Amino acid sequence: MSNNNLVIEVKDIHKTYDLGDIKVQALKGISLEIENGGFVSIIGASGSGKTTFMNIIGCLDKPTKGEYYLDNIQVSSLESDKLAEIRNVKIGFVFQSFNLLARTSAIENVELPMIYNNTDAKRRSKLASEAILKVGLDGREHHLPSQLSGGQQQRVAIARAIVNNPSIILADEPTGNLDSQTSMEIMEIFKDLNHQGKTIIMITHERDIAEYAERVITFKDGYITEDTRHISQN
Repeated sequence: MSNNNLVIEVKDIHKTYDLGDIKVQALKGISLEIENGGFVSIIGASGSGKTTFMNIIGCLDKPTKGEYYLDNIQVSSLESDKLAEIRNVKIGFVFQSFNLLARTSAIENVELPMIYNNTDAKRRSKLASEAILKVGLDGREHHLPSQLSGGQQQRVAIARAIVNNPSIILADEPTGNLDSQTSMEIMEIFKDLNHQGKTIIMITHERDIAEYAERVITFKDGYITEDTRHISQN
């Protein structure tokens, strides 16, 4: 890779799924570069390939063909255990459905990624408390998810995503289960994280949410049909 400011570079990525006798082409030759510290929205209808693309750049899946570089490392050919290592260090995930453990307090949910990293208990507690403070949830550390609103649960999920201090945050429909006021509050958190230097890549089907990003990429039928850069109005 020639540009050291690129955090992600994909070259001619294809992804084909075998469904019995049928081959489904989810991605049909995607090439894309994302700069370090960028804020990118990926928008498209259901079945456009955006979630498949997110899974590949999140090291959850591998392309059928093509190359994917993450921080100058060619990750498209790495084995699953290596991908898991990279995922845990470099990438934080936020999902539409929050993915919190129901019988586990907010702070314990935030600590989970550090348990996988074998971080000691005292440091886990300190870093989780700091992450909860960053997303504006101090005072709610010991609440269970069922005792929190949807917006508060998503704040816990964001705290969990940032607790290992990853350079990239991948957000898959992060406002999909939230009302419009709460969605705006959550997007302000993402904007703040971006201003602190995090690269944010977000999937959404909502155009007004996509506009929070400085760059909006449209997927359709496994292709990129539009790639627009603008100064965020929000």
